[in-house]
Amino acid sequence: MQPRNMSMSGVVDLAAVKAAGEAKAKAEQARAESARQGGGGAVSPSALVIDVDEAGFESDVLQRSAEVPVVIDFWAEWCEPCKQLGPLLERLAREYNGRFVLAKIDVDANQMLMQQFGIQGIPAVFAVVAGQALPLFQGVAPEAQIRQTLDQLIQVGEERFGLTGIVVDQDAAEDADRAPAEAPAGPYDALLEAAAQALDANDFAGAVQAYRNVLSDDPANAEAKLGLAQAELLSRVKDMDAQQVRKDAAEGPADVAAQLAAADLDLVGGHVEDAFGRLVETVRRTFGDDRDAARVRLLELFEVIGPDDPRVVAARTALARVLF
Repeated sequence: MQPRNMSMSGVVDLAAVKAAGEAKAKAEQARAESARQGGGGAVSPSALVIDVDEAGFESDVLQRSAEVPVVIDFWAEWCEPCKQLGPLLERLAREYNGRFVLAKIDVDANQMLMQQFGIQGIPAVFAVVAGQALPLFQGVAPEAQIRQTLDQLIQVGEERFGLTGIVVDQDAAEDADRAPAEAPAGPYDALLEAAAQALDANDFAGAVQAYRNVLSDDPANAEAKLGLAQAELLSRVKDMDAQQVRKDAAEGPADVAAQLAAADLDLVGGHVEDAFGRLVETVRRTFGDDRDAARVRLLELFEVIGPDDPRVVAARTALARVLF
């Protein structure tokens, strides 16, 4: 995927952090206080990825950011793009070995934090450095782009605020690495794992084929159906010029291909209801093959989100009204 396709317009120049001197002084004071209280020791690898709620935000994020940059992943259980981005961020948090901490915030359970950060769509990723909040990006982003953003964040943390990260207990890390892997629980685990790895590597064609291989033997396999819908969606948007797609859709409300492309971008960016509404409206105003194309695409996007999601249920009802 190219950065322009995946809502990367929210990336900011981290070198332009304001109030750096004041924040640095506060960070140094907080670190000194932590040292006096016996803090600052090595942490286990599990401490690099934490779940945070409103009650613990000050201690887990704001105070922690005086020691190490805290990257915040705003997500929700219903958000399929979140399920792709979240594991990648968790893997990078462990790989960076204490250079940053990943805080995961469920927006459904923490609406106040969502509002305070001005979250418009998820997944959305922010950072807090010495108490300073920084927007990083929104939507699914390529791993190379995420690494570049993290490297820049860590550099700012070191140069402007003197944050050198936290020490990870390497013995505990080695014990975790030596933990025995669980045996596959089902006949398609190897194929499903191969498909997931292909998705992580942005090999969408390989992921599509792997999921289809499962479905050819087991057409009702829910995980494969979900994965296939997600892989096909990401394959469609990977080469899109988001700005041009938005322009074409705005200028051509009757252009079905433009509306389908814009709906794909809506969904990948976390704007689920916008995607569904766009396609329901396209079905309403079209006939014949155009209507069928919009209807089929909407059903495909339902698969990405999941049949039990309330927004899918509402969109199915709206679709039925315009069809019948």
